Amino acid sequence: MMSPFHISAIALISLILRLILTVHSYNSPLDELSKIRRRISHRTSTPEDSTLHVQPGSSFKVALFADLHFGEDAWTEWGPRQDVNSIKVMSTVLDEEQPDFVVYLGDVVTANNIPIQNSSLYWDQAISPTRDRGIPWASVFGNHDDMPFEWPMEWFSSTGIPPLHCPVNASCPGESEGGKGCSFKGTTRLELMMNELKMNNLSYSKFGPKDLWPSVSNYVLKLSSTDDPESVVAYMYFLDSGGGSYPEVISNAQAEWFNRTSQEINPNSRVPEIIFWHIPNQAYKTVAPRFYAHRNCIGSMFVEKVSAQEAETGMMKLLEGRSSVKAVFVGHNHGLDWCCPYKNMWLCYARHSGYGGYGNWPRGARILEITQQPFSLKSWIRMEDGYVHSEVLLSSSTRKE
Repeated sequence: MMSPFHISAIALISLILRLILTVHSYNSPLDELSKIRRRISHRTSTPEDSTLHVQPGSSFKVALFADLHFGEDAWTEWGPRQDVNSIKVMSTVLDEEQPDFVVYLGDVVTANNIPIQNSSLYWDQAISPTRDRGIPWASVFGNHDDMPFEWPMEWFSSTGIPPLHCPVNASCPGESEGGKGCSFKGTTRLELMMNELKMNNLSYSKFGPKDLWPSVSNYVLKLSSTDDPESVVAYMYFLDSGGGSYPEVISNAQAEWFNRTSQEINPNSRVPEIIFWHIPNQAYKTVAPRFYAHRNCIGSMFVEKVSAQEAETGMMKLLEGRSSVKAVFVGHNHGLDWCCPYKNMWLCYARHSGYGGYGNWPRGARILEITQQPFSLKSWIRMEDGYVHSEVLLSSSTRKE
């Protein structure tokens, strides 16, 4: 009988070799970007061309999956089991709610736990329940999605799992022999987005403007009525809140992009706007409910302090100045699932959907329901056991700070 060490070592080496063989060999990321943009120009063009549709007299339902953390501890028995459990959570929510659209709200993978270069293999696994049901989706990046691999300390102990060895003459991991057998540099945001768009016709994700890089997932989608495409029901903005390969922040350049774009497509703030990013900003700390007094907040989990972005660079001031902004949705804090009123909008958390990442709280997903004529934005949380709670009307004109 083989020892647990031998079993683990064989499983690790088999996993790495199997996955490395599927890694796509890129030339220049920018060259690859140009090729893919030509092939999928209908999804990387102007905001007006990125249109979702709602049937007259019906609602448009969106499921938010946050903090899935696929690929965590992939060399153990525990890690892959968590990914299976996460797929069960998503499958339950999708089958119960039958949404028209899905938003992956960051930390789709735990890249710093993935000992291969191509995290897209786990990203693809994470979106499979949505894709297999023919449901379109969009994604934003979180702070774990493009982090470099972190060597576990236990691998360096006498009983640990030995890492693969790079050739002696390699100047850095991944440069020798075309990167084969030594691919621990991680997968960039650009590569993750390129792979998602190249492999999935149902993805509405975008790279975003080049001048906002290294921030990548910055774009806007339009929701229109099928009987009148010019009648816009809502605009949905997606922003990259950083983390991983660069600071956790929505930059001033992103704020300026939002200001220009919103003024161009919604100059009089007549159309409702809904905002998505991963890491909460400083305003979430302002409304964060105390353990003993939740004020006007709606939710079931208030067990953590808000872990906010590193700085406020103007984005929130712009949102506060637009009466059309109805709500902001974030993930990141696994132990929070509330919605709190703030000035002219609501600040909301999703629900921790994945079994990867910290915390043992029951998993679930936030659901949004958008109706038209008159506009309404309602939300609730659907749990992995089917239970529904924390319903709130986010389009209410009566709010308190």
